[in-house]
This record gives sequence, structure tokens and C-alpha cells, in this order.
Amino acid sequence: MKIKLFLLLILLLSFGKNSQCAPEAEWNVSKSTHFIIHYKSAPQGFIDELSSRAEDYYNRIADDLGFRRFEFWLWDNRARIYIYDDARDYQSSTGQPAWSGGCAAISSKVIYTFPYAKGFFDTTLPHEMGHIIFREFVGFNNPAVPSWLDEGVASFQERMKFETADQVVRDAQAQGSFVPLERLSSVSPYFLQTTQAVQVFYSEGISLVRYLIRQFGSDSFVSFCQRLRDKRNLEEAIRMTYNFNSVAELEKAWLKYLKNE
Repeated sequence: MKIKLFLLLILLLSFGKNSQCAPEAEWNVSKSTHFIIHYKSAPQGFIDELSSRAEDYYNRIADDLGFRRFEFWLWDNRARIYIYDDARDYQSSTGQPAWSGGCAAISSKVIYTFPYAKGFFDTTLPHEMGHIIFREFVGFNNPAVPSWLDEGVASFQERMKFETADQVVRDAQAQGSFVPLERLSSVSPYFLQTTQAVQVFYSEGISLVRYLIRQFGSDSFVSFCQRLRDKRNLEEAIRMTYNFNSVAELEKAWLKYLKNE
């Protein structure tokens, strides 16, 4: 049951939902450079902290991925964050379960939460922003983007997952639970059956993204994403950007890097 709930949480966070928001006239609005925050009676201190943290995350994610020069989120293109008054208001308005502290409609660039939801600032907010920023660049409906890359970019923004990912991959190799990259590219985390399999999947994605950015630089990662967007072919984008002839060659280089790090 816990595994099913965990996978359902991932599904809801990653793909968003059809939320029934109140009419715009019922919301107060706070605007920053890249965000429009809608709220009813949330504490001003929370709104100020949210605005500051969201802007910090935007700048960090854009820098990490090399997307700084692509200013998608300005003026009318700013992302929107809806803050419901409390957990009950959030759940009844969005249809989310009691354990949800936030969710997103990725293609609409909208995030939903309530004041001081558990894990929102450290986990949900950076994760969903990672999804939105990345998908806006490579295409929201691009079939060439494997789940490991999409989730790897998003989870790359979560400090706790980022700090443990490489070791989880090493342990998976030692224990025989490592998933080869060629097979990983066809795996969806929503159909994995165990918590360990989910952890290994996300850790491999984070570790791969980290390897590509740290070894080849953010400019190359931008080129990779552009080719993935334009060519809509993963292996071709890898070959053209990183000179690996296949995902198997990329995997070999990545694992050698982990071994020697």
C-alpha cells in the first residue's frame, strides 16, 4: 500500500491535474520577476518567503542547466503559483489527497499549495520548477525525452536526493539492482513495483544529469536539449553533442566516472 501511495504521489506531482480554481477576482496577487502568486488570506510572511525562494530556485535551476540566457518567464509568461488558505481548502479545490502538500500542472506552468505545507519549499517547489523549465525548453509533448532525463532534471534540484544519488547507483551496481541505461530509457517510474526500484530509477537519472553537466558543461547540455527538441531522437542528440555512438557508450563512460570519482 505504501508503495502504491508513493507512486501515486509521484504521478500527481509530475503530471498535475485539472484544478478548479476560484474566479480570479477572489484572489489577491503578488508579482515578482518570474512569478505571479495568487492567494486569498495567506500570511504575508509566507508570500514574501515564497516569492524569494521561488526566484532563488529559478536562478539556480537556470544556471545549473545553462538556460540563463533563455528568459521564458517574463511578463505574461511568468509561472503562476496558487496558494490556498489551508490544507482543507487546497484538497477540496484541487481534488488532491490528504497527504499531498503541493502539485503542478506542468504544461500550464502552474503550481498549487497552501501555507507551510510539509516539504513544499525543499522538495515540491524545486522539483516541479525543474520539470516546467526543462519541459518548456525541450517540448512538453516530446516523445524522445525519456522519463529518466525528465525526472533526473527535476530531482537534480532536490538537495537530499542530489547528495545521495551517486552512492545509490554504486550500491545498486554492487547489489545487482542497477538498470542498464538502454533499458532505463524505456522505463516509466509509475509502473515500478518496489520502493527500491523507484529509488534506483530516480538516482540513476540524477546521477546521469549530474555527469553530463559536470563533465561536459552547461553549454553542451543546452546543445543536447536543443537537439533533443529539434531532432526528437535521444541517441542522435547524444551522438551529436557528446560523441557517444550509443546510450551504451554513454553508460560505460558514466559508470567509469562514478568509479573514479
